[in-house]
Amino acid sequence: MCSALLLALGLMMVLSASSIEALQKTGSPFSWFIKQSVSTAVGVPLMWICSRLPVKFFRWAGYPAMALSILALVMVLFIGSAELGAQRWIYVGSFTIQPSEPAKLGLVLWGADLLARRARQGRIEWRQLLIPLMPGTAILAVMVMLGRDLGTTLVLFMIFLALLWVVGAPVKLFGGIMGLAVLAAVIMIKVEPYRMARIGAFWDPWADAQGAGYQAVQGQIAMGSGGWFGLGLGSSRQKWSWLPHGESDFIFAILGEELGLMGTLMVVALFGLLGYAGLRVAVRVNDPFIRLSAAAMVAWIVGQATVNMGAVLGVLPITGIPLPLVSYGGSSLLPTLVALGMLVSFAKREPGAREALAARGPGPAARALSWLGLGSTTRRRVTR
Repeated sequence: MCSALLLALGLMMVLSASSIEALQKTGSPFSWFIKQSVSTAVGVPLMWICSRLPVKFFRWAGYPAMALSILALVMVLFIGSAELGAQRWIYVGSFTIQPSEPAKLGLVLWGADLLARRARQGRIEWRQLLIPLMPGTAILAVMVMLGRDLGTTLVLFMIFLALLWVVGAPVKLFGGIMGLAVLAAVIMIKVEPYRMARIGAFWDPWADAQGAGYQAVQGQIAMGSGGWFGLGLGSSRQKWSWLPHGESDFIFAILGEELGLMGTLMVVALFGLLGYAGLRVAVRVNDPFIRLSAAAMVAWIVGQATVNMGAVLGVLPITGIPLPLVSYGGSSLLPTLVALGMLVSFAKREPGAREALAARGPGPAARALSWLGLGSTTRRRVTR
């Protein structure tokens, strides 16, 4: 339910936030909304299919997903397009593919199965668990960093830490990894002037409100203009070429302007409920693969949402990562929906889940087929 509400809200906000810029660039206010609708039309059936697949399939799929992710990240370095200081996209006709987004799903599946196999064999010594998890994560992170995408690197790092936390790695290991991550982040910031400007704008965006701090300032104006209940859906003023990337990175600001504080709190609550549901699955099931992958997916989706919303609110630096399920972009939406379909499949393995589903009876689709004479909820015995 949380996923459906966020997805529906996202479609409405993409239509509202992108309409002006889409009209200026394509001649139709619905251009980007139609693309997002196509991605949703593909993603929802994928989510439904994944919700019915066995756990064994996901364990197998992690290895080809990881290999394809590395291959795609290598390709983007050679044939990808650079925009806004980062080389992330591959253009396929009128659509763009961002390989770093499905790489998150690949890392979740591959890392979870890798650790689950080691744990099942009794080898749960953390030094053994780091190999080859750390090198594999490092390869993805280096590829993403070569494309100058610090935000996605941070999300990969959160997935990696979530996997180690679930298997019980010691606190001193987290300290060492955090130290290495901070050092790498400082180096990445130092070598790119635009990142240094972003850090300066983070501390005081109003000091350079027409330069490096422009997006942050316009986002704060949008949030502040919404008040308690917002200006009304579609009534944003900042989307009229004031706020850059209002349909993607800063869609939370447009949402706050149009739906107000109540709207933003609703989004925060929905992500909180989504995270609770995922962690509930991770805690209640006995399968180590499900525990690991469910926790890692929560770290990915909820962690990314936290970073995005924190950047809009000005409590975190701007990283350029989308708000899951809400922001414009099929490359982000499709892997997220697949991950949520997996969580639904895992939830069916919770203790008592099968009994609860059986007690609920047939769903609306099955009842509709029964009414049409195309199926029945009970089998009839034919006797002579």
